[in-house]
Amino acid sequence: MHARIDHLVVGAESLEQGVAWCEATLGVVPGSGGEHPLMGTHNRLLRIATVDFPRAYFEIIAVQPGRAPQRPRRWFDLDDEALRDRLRREGPRLLHYVASVPDVRSAVRAWRELGIERGDVVAASRETPRGLLQWQITIRPDGQRLFDGVLPTLIEWGETHPAPGLPESGVTLASLSATHPEAARLRSAHEAIGLEAVTLQEGPAQLRAVLATPRGRVTLAS
Repeated sequence: MHARIDHLVVGAESLEQGVAWCEATLGVVPGSGGEHPLMGTHNRLLRIATVDFPRAYFEIIAVQPGRAPQRPRRWFDLDDEALRDRLRREGPRLLHYVASVPDVRSAVRAWRELGIERGDVVAASRETPRGLLQWQITIRPDGQRLFDGVLPTLIEWGETHPAPGLPESGVTLASLSATHPEAARLRSAHEAIGLEAVTLQEGPAQLRAVLATPRGRVTLAS
């Protein structure tokens, strides 16, 4: 199995706030996204692909006002009151990332053998101007990201991936790294799915993405 970095997840109190933050921080306005009726969220997207990260993109996500999720809890801890309060007080921030795998159920089994319960494999979709996007993604019933957001959510895409349909943004992903007190356990999880692109060291829990942008190099930290 060979896992790849699929997309970075930046949480915002509102999508409007996330768009303004993106323009101020990265120097670009994110492209269109869509709605996730299953989760009661909506997003805006930005292509950040390079030769090393050929299908990488950047997602700004927020709870959609007036839209209740169809699951017990929203993904990426977006129902966690402490996280929502932090987004209100401090503004948008890097929360998490998603790794794509060729067989998500096999990847979930591999992690379960390590004592890591990544969650249910849930079929999801959303409409786009290019047609229906469909994917399978891991979502825990409690919505937790696990390991303070450093362990990725897993995704298996259908026939269409969103990145090729996104325009060039002028922003590219230079690197993604993580530190965590349980780095050895996380390293085993990475090896089990063939994830090699994320640098991992022991230390306080944190995810760090370095981006090349019109404003120069920008580092985002969780």
